[in-house]
Amino acid sequence: MPVYSMTGYASAQHGASATGAETDARAPQTRRLGLEIRSVNSRFLDLSFRLPDELRAMEPTLRSLLTARLKRGKVEVRAALDSDDNNSLQDPPARLLQRLNSLQDSVKAWLPTAAPLTVADALRLCANAHSGTEDWSEAIPALAEEALTALLAAREREGKRLATMLLDRVKQLRALAEQAVPMVPLLVEQQRLRFMERWKEAMALTDGATLPEAARDRALTEATAFAIRIDVAEEITRLDSHLDEIERLLKKGGEVGKRLDFLIQELHREANTLGSKSAALDLTRISVDMKVLIEQMREQVQNIE
Repeated sequence: MPVYSMTGYASAQHGASATGAETDARAPQTRRLGLEIRSVNSRFLDLSFRLPDELRAMEPTLRSLLTARLKRGKVEVRAALDSDDNNSLQDPPARLLQRLNSLQDSVKAWLPTAAPLTVADALRLCANAHSGTEDWSEAIPALAEEALTALLAAREREGKRLATMLLDRVKQLRALAEQAVPMVPLLVEQQRLRFMERWKEAMALTDGATLPEAARDRALTEATAFAIRIDVAEEITRLDSHLDEIERLLKKGGEVGKRLDFLIQELHREANTLGSKSAALDLTRISVDMKVLIEQMREQVQNIE
């Protein structure tokens, strides 16, 4: 399965002609249904809808389609109904104008002080008379499927890019770990020699008051304790294990975002421990470089489903 990002955008359009009984046959009204789906990262699946009143009844259908194919992300669905040309106005049908005039006379008979209809009022009421005449119950699911398929394709492309970036960071972390492994024996040997030098200096100052064997054993004991204290073999082993699991999850795909997030936390813990055990500037630098790479991975993993 591919790795999906939670970030994506898709849109789809559908046109329909409204030719009601009051519509002039010479000027059929064409309305266009537009549907947009946007998604960003979120811990859970969070759906929101912005639909015109005509399409409110379709929200359960849209919600069912989305929950069946999306698992995580903050998803916003927008729908809009527009005429085919927003810059042109259709001629109001004569029957509707006659009806509006008759209704206005009836209202004026009861409310003589009522304001008369304006041209803008008449155009709006004539346009609203046709709203709701279309049946979008079949078009909406098909349009949503089209937009959702495009959204998943966009999320898959972004997920592929994220997976490639993460694998590159994994490769860089392995290279840093390989640099750290041979440093520890060298540091231990350097410290052992340093302890032995101190032992020789101490023996020269004591003039034999202290048994050479006892002083030497103490120096070796301190060297051994130092070696144990700076040994990062266990941290490197765990780090390699976490990197193996990250690679496995990225190749497996699917819903891996939460598990990757947990592994990133574990990587950060091992890098911190390696830094705290550092006894040389080079090891400290490696620890810092690891933390930078891990933080980059954390930011990107937040976007994976």
